[in-house]
Amino acid sequence: MSFHYTVETSKTVDQAVSDLSNELKTEKFGVLWDFDLSAKLQEKGMNFETPYRVLEVCNPKEAERVLNEDKLVGYFLPCKIVVFDDDGQTKIGMPKPTTLLNLTGKNELGEIGYDIEKRLISCIEKSK
Repeated sequence: MSFHYTVETSKTVDQAVSDLSNELKTEKFGVLWDFDLSAKLQEKGMNFETPYRVLEVCNPKEAERVLNEDKLVGYFLPCKIVVFDDDGQTKIGMPKPTTLLNLTGKNELGEIGYDIEKRLISCIEKSK
């Protein structure tokens, strides 16, 4: 079993981020932060020119649900979705919420994680 869910798209990184952001809204996930990792590394003098964006996304209702079960789940929040160029191929991916939440050993969190994961995957699929 893989810890991540990753797909390929023919879109540019910028277009994939835009489309993904719109799809996330349909599931009431907001983009809290759109971090351009490439730009930040270049700003720090690194020679990393590959387009690489990290979106931190959150659905407040779901965040409250998991935090009420276990405050340590905050270590995994907000959810991250990454959009990047991999040798000319744009990829969209995320660590699976089920994998992360299963680390807590609490079955009720696994069930919530499955629902969140299914909805985030749907957003990724619709935006690719």
